[in-house]
Amino acid sequence: MKYLPFRKREFPELGELVVATPIKIYDHGAYVKLDEFDKVGYVPIGEVASVWVKNIRDFIKEGQKIVLKVIRVDEKKGHIDLSLKKVTDRERKEKLIQWKRFKKSEKIFEEIANKLKMPLSEAINKIAIPLEDQYGELYGALETTVINGSKVLTDMGIKKEWADVIYEVAKHHIEIPLVEVSGVLTLTSTKPKGIEDIREALISGEINSKDVKVEITYLGAPKYRIKVTARDYKTAEVILKESTDKILNKITQLGGTGSFVR
Repeated sequence: MKYLPFRKREFPELGELVVATPIKIYDHGAYVKLDEFDKVGYVPIGEVASVWVKNIRDFIKEGQKIVLKVIRVDEKKGHIDLSLKKVTDRERKEKLIQWKRFKKSEKIFEEIANKLKMPLSEAINKIAIPLEDQYGELYGALETTVINGSKVLTDMGIKKEWADVIYEVAKHHIEIPLVEVSGVLTLTSTKPKGIEDIREALISGEINSKDVKVEITYLGAPKYRIKVTARDYKTAEVILKESTDKILNKITQLGGTGSFVR
C-alpha cells in the first residue's frame, strides 16, 4: 500500500489509520491532533475500548502517540470522529513503523534540500513526491538508492547532480540490515598434498562483492563452517549453494571427498 504523506490532503479517508497526539481529555472522550493532517479529531468514550471504561486516562494519555481509525468525516463541518478500539495490535505496530520511517525520511530529506541549496517546498515537489509515487514511500526509495546507487534515481529522470547528493546523504543515515545463512562442510583427502587440496577447494568457493560476503572458518578437522552475508535471504541462499557446489566439485576433482549439511 502506498504511503504518500508529502502529497498533503485536507482530510483522511473513512477507515484510514492515522497517527494522533491527544491534546484534551474529558470524561466523554478525547480531542487529538492528527499528526499527518492539519486537523483535530475526536475519540468518543464509546470508541476508546471494547470494555467498560472507568477512567479514559487508563487508555489515552496527553502527549503520547496513538493510532486511530477514522470512523466518520464531515468535511463541511470539519469534524473527524476516530476509534481506538477498532485498531488491532498488528495495525497499530505497522502504522507506527510506517510513521517512524516517514519521520526519519523527512529529516533526511531536509538535509538533502539543504545540500542542494534548494527551498524545501521545491525539493518536495521536484524530488520527494516523484520518489513517493515511484516507490510507494520516500523511505523505501532512499533504501533502494542506498542498495543500488544513484543510477536508480537518474533512470527515473532525476538530475545526476541531485541523485548523487541524495545517495550520499541517504547512505550516511540509512543502514541496510543484512541477513546470514550458514552450514558445515566436511572435507577430507588422503592424497600426499591433501591439506593443500582442501585449501584450494575452500578458496574456490570464495565469492565476495559489494553486497555479498562469504566467510569460511575452521571448526576442527575435517569440518569447516561456511557463512554467507547478503542483503536478503534469497540472494544469500543462492550464493551459499553456488559456493558450496564449487568447493565440493573442486575437492572431488582433486581426489578428495566432501559433504555439506545445514
